[in-house]
Amino acid sequence: MANINERNVYFGTDSLKKYFNPDSQPPLPLVELPPHLNPYYEDGVRIYAKMMTMHPANNVKAMPALNMLESSVVPGQTNRIIEYSSGSTVISMSMVARVMHGVNDTRAFLSNKTSDAKLKLMQFFGLDITLFGGPSQPEPVDERGGIQNARRTALESDSIVNPNQYENNNNWQSHVRWTGPQIFKQLPEINVLCAGMGTSGTMTGLGTYFKDVKPSVYRLGVCTAPGDRVPGPRSYALMRPVEFPWKDAVDTIEEVGSMESYTLSLNLCREGLVCGPSSGFNLQGLFQTLEKRKAAGTLSELAGPDGIIHCVFLCCDLPYQYIDEYFQKLDENSFHPIRNERLTKVDLHRYDESWEREALEVLPEFYSSPTQTTDLDEIILKPQSQVLDLRQSTDYNIWHLPGSLNKPLTSLGPHTPSPFSDAGVLEAQWVEMEKMFHDVSNLRHVLVVCYNGDSARVATSVLRAKGLEADSVCGGYGALKPFIGERVIGKSLGATVSVQAVPLE
Repeated sequence: MANINERNVYFGTDSLKKYFNPDSQPPLPLVELPPHLNPYYEDGVRIYAKMMTMHPANNVKAMPALNMLESSVVPGQTNRIIEYSSGSTVISMSMVARVMHGVNDTRAFLSNKTSDAKLKLMQFFGLDITLFGGPSQPEPVDERGGIQNARRTALESDSIVNPNQYENNNNWQSHVRWTGPQIFKQLPEINVLCAGMGTSGTMTGLGTYFKDVKPSVYRLGVCTAPGDRVPGPRSYALMRPVEFPWKDAVDTIEEVGSMESYTLSLNLCREGLVCGPSSGFNLQGLFQTLEKRKAAGTLSELAGPDGIIHCVFLCCDLPYQYIDEYFQKLDENSFHPIRNERLTKVDLHRYDESWEREALEVLPEFYSSPTQTTDLDEIILKPQSQVLDLRQSTDYNIWHLPGSLNKPLTSLGPHTPSPFSDAGVLEAQWVEMEKMFHDVSNLRHVLVVCYNGDSARVATSVLRAKGLEADSVCGGYGALKPFIGERVIGKSLGATVSVQAVPLE
């Protein structure tokens, strides 16, 4: 495998094709786990993660998608790809079909038990989705399942291609073509190889490749524990109908549960190796084999001439589409609590800095005067305008803007902390405002005033969410105070407007 693109740059009109083509890329990274992630480090074991997530499609299924479509798409004839897939394969196919073959119509057949996050992810990548009932992982030959439905649909027209990852040998042969040679070039001293068993394509291809180039490599396949589920892999019982020559490609099978898979995936992600649950699943399978060997006193039999046991496991996809499942599977102690979590249920409307106005700027929009005056009584609130004062009545009665309406908040006082520094205050004020402004049909263009501007800012957010044109005075009463007395506060209708007010103290 000659590295023809050491700078990892893709030029020209076909740059995307080169970007997706493994023959135009440096090998995908192979990263050794540090000792604190490798409990067998002191036993002479070195463990490496093969980061299949670093392909442009971000998952291990990109290689099979490339190989299967290369051999099945007919230029000028194929205009639709259809595949039964739980996610990664058909998402990779949709990208590969567009980039490499100009086919924009990729359709996914999949289980109705697929998570909402995965469904949205497929929609995000432009897939046309059809759901099927029954088992989430149907047997490939079951005429009632989505796999055979996809096959029958493709037979209806020569323009439709169903690669059928479950029966297409180009699936597993992609890893003979690309993944295996990459690993061997990167780590010729490899002693143990570990991959999960879903369609079994990855393990079949890698196991077949290393059986030929380095038969001493111990090949470990990983299946889900009976009755458990990890996205992607299958249980050993469900491997029975798989027609790929996987039995000749593995030396042993480990069965792994979901709890360990999600835990190890989480640990890897937090240490910088971002990967999904099936990656933790593969690593746990490797750990189990190493532990059994250590207990039996046969671990050293796996070592190479350098006395070290070099192990590679595959990181297959990313964790993001499974985030909800991490929180369902793992104990709450696995995650830091969210401080001020109460705020997830309040203060739900948007803010805009343009709604928080300086007094000199906004007052002339709400007030006018027939003559130049210093008499507060001559300042007139414009038609279709309203001013809401959220302060307590005692403070409102001392001084308020002419024509303003007092709507005192029980959760607001002159010494109440800002709602943006105290979650309890924000929660109380937002709930009270939602009730207070339940019916805003009698309100018009609104200016909101409070003590320091922050509570009025919250009110503006609530009122705007209800369809009103609302603004707040930045700094609140504190910003108005300097202009009370003989102070120019703005210009309106071409006249300078001044305010003479009663003493404030």
